Amino acid sequence: MKKIASFEVDHNRLLKGVYVSRRDQFKDVVLTTFDVRMKLPNAEALENGAIHTLEHLLATYFRNDETFGKRIVYFGPMGCLTGMYLIVEGTLASEDVLPLLIGGFEFVAEYSGDIPGVSAIECGNYKLHDLNGAKQEASDYLDVLKHISKDQLNYPS
Repeated sequence: MKKIASFEVDHNRLLKGVYVSRRDQFKDVVLTTFDVRMKLPNAEALENGAIHTLEHLLATYFRNDETFGKRIVYFGPMGCLTGMYLIVEGTLASEDVLPLLIGGFEFVAEYSGDIPGVSAIECGNYKLHDLNGAKQEASDYLDVLKHISKDQLNYPS
């Protein structure tokens, strides 16, 4: 079986950052998948409650964004718990989504109130949330986003 592209990335050299993971053509539409890498692979991981809360808050923020909201296809956690995937309609570069990501992570870092979609009717694991953990992770990742370098915007070759 052919190895998928994301398993071709050298995770030992991967920094925290925002990377174009892939671009897929569907008829007349291009979808860009972003690797929103919040933790160093094989060294750190997001906690389940925090990543679940990040998913709820950021998906809500992104889908309500005036510029990108109607172009968001998917936002959710990586199975390895080192970040998230963001899929957006269009041929985009990492730099194109930085303002959206900064706005979203600022939103979470400062958030107070009820987490959207947290009931047995709305969520399949509604008790698994950690708002304080999500706020801390958002704050930590904001530091990465606000001081990002070229090496954190392109996969290592």
